[in-house]
This record gives sequence, C-alpha cells and structure tokens, in this order.
Amino acid sequence: MVLSGCAIIVRGQPRGGPPPERQINLSNIRTGAMARRAAQGQPDTKDVPDEPWAFQAREFLRKKLIGKEVCFTVEIKTALGREYGMVYLGKDSTGENIAETLVCEGLATVRREVRGNNPEQARLCDLEDQAKASKKGQWSEGSAAHTIRDMKYTIENPRNFVDSLHQKPINAIIEHVRDGGVVRALLLPDHYLVTVMLSGVKCPTFKREADGTESPEPFAAEAKFFTESRLLQRDVQIILESCPNQVILGTILHPNGNITELLLKEGFARCVDWSMAVYSQGAEKLRAAERSAKERKVRIWKDYVAPTANLDQKDKQFVAKVMQIVNADAMVVKLNSGECKTIHLSSIRPRGLKERFEKTKDKDKRFRPLYDIPYMFEAREFLRKKLIGKKVNVTVDYIRAATGPAEGTPVFAERTCATVTIGGINIAEALVSKGLATVIRYRQDDDQRSSHYDELLAAEARAIKNGKGLHSKKEIPIHRVADISGETQKAKQFLPFLQRAGRSEAVVEYVFSGSRLKLYMPKETCLITFLLAGIECPRSSRATPGGMQLAEPFSEEAMLFTKELVLQREVEVEVESMDKAGNFIGWLHIEGVNLSVALVENALSKVHFTAERSAYYKTLQSAEEACRQQKEKIWANYEEKPVEEFVQLTEEKERVENYRPVYVTEITDTLHFYAQDVETGGQLESLMETMRAEIAAQPPVEGSYSARRGDYCLAKFADGEWYRARVERVESPSKVHVFYIDYGNREVVSTTRLATMPPAFSTRTLPAQATEYTFAFIQVPQDDDARADVVDCIVRDIQNSQCLLNVEYSGVACPHVTIQFSDSKDDVGLGLVKEGLVMVDVRKEKHLQKMVSGSLNIWRYGDFRADDADEFGYRR
Repeated sequence: MVLSGCAIIVRGQPRGGPPPERQINLSNIRTGAMARRAAQGQPDTKDVPDEPWAFQAREFLRKKLIGKEVCFTVEIKTALGREYGMVYLGKDSTGENIAETLVCEGLATVRREVRGNNPEQARLCDLEDQAKASKKGQWSEGSAAHTIRDMKYTIENPRNFVDSLHQKPINAIIEHVRDGGVVRALLLPDHYLVTVMLSGVKCPTFKREADGTESPEPFAAEAKFFTESRLLQRDVQIILESCPNQVILGTILHPNGNITELLLKEGFARCVDWSMAVYSQGAEKLRAAERSAKERKVRIWKDYVAPTANLDQKDKQFVAKVMQIVNADAMVVKLNSGECKTIHLSSIRPRGLKERFEKTKDKDKRFRPLYDIPYMFEAREFLRKKLIGKKVNVTVDYIRAATGPAEGTPVFAERTCATVTIGGINIAEALVSKGLATVIRYRQDDDQRSSHYDELLAAEARAIKNGKGLHSKKEIPIHRVADISGETQKAKQFLPFLQRAGRSEAVVEYVFSGSRLKLYMPKETCLITFLLAGIECPRSSRATPGGMQLAEPFSEEAMLFTKELVLQREVEVEVESMDKAGNFIGWLHIEGVNLSVALVENALSKVHFTAERSAYYKTLQSAEEACRQQKEKIWANYEEKPVEEFVQLTEEKERVENYRPVYVTEITDTLHFYAQDVETGGQLESLMETMRAEIAAQPPVEGSYSARRGDYCLAKFADGEWYRARVERVESPSKVHVFYIDYGNREVVSTTRLATMPPAFSTRTLPAQATEYTFAFIQVPQDDDARADVVDCIVRDIQNSQCLLNVEYSGVACPHVTIQFSDSKDDVGLGLVKEGLVMVDVRKEKHLQKMVSGSLNIWRYGDFRADDADEFGYRR
C-alpha cells in the first residue's frame, strides 16, 4: 500500500496466513501531505485538504509499486519505531531507486537540511536541480490549485446517487478494505469516497467487543487479506447496484476477474439472498462458485455436509415418467425400475397450506383443497397438462425431514425435494412466473433449497410486477364443483343428460380399482363415480359388514394398469346406465383406446355377460379368447372344459327345493323383504338381552356419538329399546339415516339416540341377522297404485310371521326366492299371480303362467303383453 508520496507499506510472502506488515518512509525526501477527513465525534476538527502535488505523488508511486516486488534498506529507526530507508524496484539494490525517480519527476523535494557527506544526498540534490531546470511537477510554472482534489466524504442522498448512475461501471481506486466483503473506494473523476458492500455475498467479519477490541470470526483475517492482496489501491471498475438502508451495494470488476466470485469459489464468503437479487452479473455464477467451494469443503465450508450427501449419484439425478400430480408442488413419478416415488418441487409452495391446515384442524369435511384454495386448481391443471405421461429430468436438491405434530405446525412426512425440468424448462420457475405458487424464504444458514433459487426469486418478482395469479388484484376465481358420487337422487337426474350427450369429455381424478374411477366433467363442472361396462375386473381389498375382504388376484396389477393409462388424463366417456348406489356405468376411451378392451387384452379382466348388448362385444370376446389360449395372468389356471359338458347343459335343470324356516321382519315399497333365520334367532335374543343389560348398567352419554357414514352403532328405536344399526347417511346431527341390521327397517334419528357399538356386540360376534330377498318368477308392477296394493297384501299375509323360504336363483342386488306359509305350505308368490296382482316373469319358468286364470284386477282387460304396438307401451 502507498500511504503518500514518501511512505509505503510492504508485506512479506504469506506462509500459513496473512504476513506481517512493515511501513518504510523514504529517506532524504519530502512530499505533500494527503487530505484527511475530520475526526468523527470531534466537532472542533475540520477536513484537511491535499497539499499541492500530494495526490499526484501518491498516484505515481501507487502505479509504479503496488503489487510489485521491492528491495529496501533501513538507514534510520527512530525511538518511536519509525523506519527510514531506501526502496529499490526489483529483488536487490541494483533496481530503480524510487526516491531518485520521485525527485527527478518533480514530485518530491530534497531535505537539504540533512548534513553530511552522503553521496545519495548529493545525487538527490543534483536530480532536484535538473527537475527545477526542466520545470517538472511542482517546479512547473503557474498555480498548483489544479493538483488539489475536491474530496467528498458524504453523499446527501445515496439512493438517488446510485440510481443516477444507472448501473454503469465507474472508475475507482480501492483505498481501504474493512473485511473481505466491504471496501472504501475513491470514485473517479469526482473524488467521492464511499463505502461499498459486495452484492450477493457475506464474508466473515471482525466483531467489536465492549472493551473496544475486535475479535475476528473464523477466516475473517484470511478473507480480508485475500481481498486486500487483489484490490487494495488497484484501479478497478465498480457497478453501484442498490442502496437499501443507506448501504451501497455494488460489484467490483478487476481486469483479472470478479472478486465476488473469487471469494465464493475459495470459500471466503457465502451467498446471501437479500442482496443477491440486485447482483447484475448473473446470480447463477455466484451459486456455482459457492457450490464449488462446498463440494471441495474449503475454508468456511470445511465441515459442510451436502443435503444429498447420503444419496447415490443415480438417486440424485434421474429421468422419470410423471404418473400423477398430487397438488401444486408435488407429483408421483415412475422410475426406470418401475418404482413410483413422490417428488416435491424445491423451494416453492402453493397458496393455502396454512388455510388447509386450519380447515383440517376444524374438521370441516366439506373442505376440498383442490377447488376451495384459490389458484390451487389452476396450478394443478397447469402441471397436469404439461407433465402427465411425459418424461422429466429430476435433480434432487435436498431431503426435507418430517415435521409435526405440534401446535400450529402441520404434519408432513419426509419429502424428497427436487428441481424438475422438461425441455429445458424449470417447472417450479414456470409455476412461480405465472403466479400459481410462491417462493419459500429461508434462514441464511439453511442450505436446503432449490439449486435454482435465484431464478425462482426473479420469477416471483416478475409475477408480482405483472400482477399474475396470486398477485393479481382481480377477483379470485371460484370453482363450484358438485360431487354427485354416491348421491343417488342427483345421479338419477343427471343420467338422461349424459346418455343423450353420447361421448362426453372428462378428466380422471382418481382410480379406486381397475374398473372403478372418479371423473371430473369440465363442461358440467361435477365429479362422478364411473364403472367400466362390459368387464369383470378383480376386486381390491375392501371393508364389508362381515369384516375386511381380501383383494382378488391381479387386482393390484389391474389398478396400476388403469392408473398408468388414464389417471389425470383427458378422456371420453359413454354413459349407458347407473347402479343403485348412484355410480354411472359406461365405456371410457383414451386416444382411441377402449379401457375395457385394454384390460381384457392384458389379461387383467374378464368379459361380463352384460357386454353382449354392446357394440364392443366381439372385440372383447376375441381379446378374452386370445388371453385364455395363452393362459396369462388371470387365466393362468384356466382349463378348457370338454365340449361334451356343454351338450349336457342343454337339458333343463331340475329345480332344487330346500325350504328353511325364516321370520319376515320388514317389507319395502319395492317388493323386497328382510327375513331372519329361525335357527339363529336364539343367538340374537341372547345377544340383545346381554346388550340391553350392559346399556342399562352404563347408559351412553347423549350426543357424545359422532355419526359417520358406514359406521356400525347402537340406535334407540321408537319402542325405547336399543338395537344394532348402520349409519347410511348424515344430513346433520339431528338427521341421521340408520338401517337396523337385524330387522331390515330404516329410520331417521338424532345423534342423541345413537351410541357406540361395544366390540362384544359387533357383527364379528354375530353377523347381521336381516337378509334382503325378493320374489322369484314375478315382475313388480310399474304402476305405483298397483305396486302399493301388492305391498299391502304381502304385509297383511307374512310380515312379522314365520314362513318357509327357498332360494331359486341369484340376482344383482339380492337372492330371488319363493316363500310359503308355514302352516298351509301355499306359495305366496303364486297366490299373488292367481289374484292378478303381479305378472309372471316371462324369461323364467313358463309353466307358472298356467296358474294365471280369470280376469282379476290388472288382468281384467286381458293380457296386454301380447300386443306389439308401441302405443301400448310394450316392445318385445
């Protein structure tokens, strides 16, 4: 460092740290004193300006010596320790004598008062005389006022000053280095002396203690020396970039490189987010330099452990296929190994995590995050349309540890957070730039963040500036989506519309099993449950009244096949009908592929007999036959039956009679009835007595039971007694629809009449005793009045009485039976036919039609079924 025209500071070669410094004053010469600022806190002192030619002498010496190797000799050392001597440019005293050069250029005067026969003194005097004769430097004619600088130590409005420069490079000299990242610079040509902090980084500093001493942080001295040895009193260019809180941020450019990047690369600094945004030379370069230091574990990163240090390289970077978009920041991908993995986008979050947690805490069952959180649906749709079924590049940034449960903290499992790109586009950055997600802010020492964090911050700044998505001042979009899954009445109203529409567009929201899906209908803005027509797919495991039913073979494979083919894809559906639970049945097509046919072709489903009426029956049949021949998957154990067996089946099968006593407990308006087996009646009575005794001993607390659909419970009937029941529907705490599982009747009750079912009285101890049946060989009248007459007749004849029952054949909903009076053995159904209250099912036992005689009731106008005319409402 050059202090003035006649004083320099030299350092030796560094060995294991910053070397010691030594000040050398040039003997026998004098130069002007440099300007000095008034002492802070001492109002009596004033700024001292430059003496004439002082700055020019300093600059001459600075340009000649800074960074160069010199040789010096000490001639005099004062009592105060000040050293005077000669300085030579080079390795020895044969080099250029600096004092002589200064005198020769007219930038220094010789101390002629020094006495003695000193040859150096005599030579200096000769050189001074020559400079005077040549009128060099301070010996030139005219005023020396132009050599005195107008120093500016303060700036009235630093922000306006920085903005006025428009981030253009300014020539400057670094006058002082406070620490590795803060310098004092002299801006040229206006001579502003300003303190500049490097943008985007922070170096270890020197902390001032209470006693006035300074204690360095680890590597603070080394970082300061690193910057000093490269910048101190060098000619540089500075880009002043911002001025938050009166602190000027800038970037220092030296011909040999950018000091900010060098500090990071050598492990003397770390990136800081708050000033990174104003860095004008490319934030990605700083991140790359910091990453290099971390990988090499140098200096401040010597104990650094990478967030993905425990992952193999193949687990850090891989290509995968996107299978499902979980929400606006998470997706399920399928690896090349076939394994599925959930990936979270690094450093972003969709709006509403706090709102979702609050809703979950309040147990609001109607809260649906996808539709109720603003812009969640738009974010999901953006990802779905761009990624589903596509291959993406995944770079794991960090593994976020599990959190919660705690007060005010959501529960999250361990998450793999990564940067996902497709076609060179960072998906997280695209989401943020559209205002569909926000960037997470971290503590400065938290390295678990995206490898493209600065691009995310820049994208968010653009979205805020342009008012995109979440940052828009427009009204928040609202999605009113009706969920009619399981709503039988709503489904019935909607069915004709879907049937008339033919092929309708839909998005597969969820896959329950290989043939059961939940669809979102965009035009109708509703959610429906959809069952694939024409096939019989292996069933997944499910809870039933009798306990958990195990999954059928290949049910998991069928579900995975359907998921990979259609989940969250845009499809077309043809609705044909619906079942009694409000589920729609039909055909689903995706890119020209019929999903029912595809499942059969892959030996993951069988053809159902209902497919015979469809246009796809031949295709299904041929696909099934091919799989049967190859004995694949569900057909692996298939054995073709001999042809002779089919010939024998042409003979009419004899009717099997096996009547057993039952007790009829309930008859419905649809001509179905519920009955108990007389054989197990004693067990039911014993269970009821024990249960009621226990309730009497320990009565349940009224209103303590929280009803949920499908739960088994105890319900108090109108007679004041408790019975076993199942919750079918919950409208409100005062309106709960229950089904009495041992008697078959239904009732709407308040939760005050419900209680938890003790395990000792559950369906595992004794299965539900009321079994649903319907009459065989007869057709239920479609006319409401005629059907009511039939129901009244049956109620009078058999309700709450013991009868004999025989199962004739199975039905879709329940077994079809014939029932006899226990005393007379007369057939109840035959009696109804004889009275003309019901019709014989023409597709079944035809000999029963012979029992229809006379013209009673609905037969009094003859058998209208013989007419083929459409106007009679009957078509064969």
